Amino acid sequence: MTPHSPYPSDLSNARWALIEPVLTSWRNQRRARALDIGRPPEHDLRRIMDAILYVDRTGIPWRYLPHDFAPWATVYGVLRQVAAGRRVRAAHRPAAAPGPRSRGPTSACVLDSQTIKTSANVHLADQGTDAGKRIIGRKRHLGCDTLGLLLTVLVTAASVSDTAAGVTLLSRIAAAHPHITKAWVDAGYRTTAIDHGARLGIDVHPVQRQPGVRGFTIIPRRWTIERSIGWLMHHRRLARDYDRHPHRSEAMIHLAMIDLMARRLTGEATLNWRGT
Repeated sequence: MTPHSPYPSDLSNARWALIEPVLTSWRNQRRARALDIGRPPEHDLRRIMDAILYVDRTGIPWRYLPHDFAPWATVYGVLRQVAAGRRVRAAHRPAAAPGPRSRGPTSACVLDSQTIKTSANVHLADQGTDAGKRIIGRKRHLGCDTLGLLLTVLVTAASVSDTAAGVTLLSRIAAAHPHITKAWVDAGYRTTAIDHGARLGIDVHPVQRQPGVRGFTIIPRRWTIERSIGWLMHHRRLARDYDRHPHRSEAMIHLAMIDLMARRLTGEATLNWRGT
């Protein structure tokens, strides 16, 4: 492959050092089960990851991937395999990757959702209508820790209620992060989710806007996950849901957060249109 000028989304050596062990382990496991084990990989794994992050950051279709990357079908094939094996979830552990101010595993989380429009290639069966926001598309249900780092994500049709998806989020969080005992949510999470959290040992506490307050206001605790959604929106691929299958949409969200966390851990800036 010919040398190329680096793109702003390319992994630095420091960020690649954080991600490389997980991806190398995944490739070695696949090669151990493959028939062509003696054949060396044709494409560099780091350049494939650079290509995936390029798509996630810029929002281009896979077929428009620049030619100095591996072929788009190869890059997309790796994403499909990684997403199918859920390996992308193992690449980041917010509670186990403390920053300079961290004092150990978080004991609380925040849940919220984001309704997003879908592209034309998303099957109608995977879409729905969010009656409150009057949007036809999908809904991203997110669970973050108190630093705003992603714990889990569930992508559903927009018609799925926060309460129904919240039950799944709480179950996932309880299984992966048993130290969490508190969850702050908005008023959309009803008794079903609150009772389910209690059975899991998680106190689900709705945080509501102060009565009589009009216009934009910062709501305690809930602003944390609203900020996280804003961070994710720096990746233009997430401005609309382009993926045919929900689990691949989840993978693109995980990858965006992996990119963000790797930059935080290495002290690198996440560039946006403001140049910061």
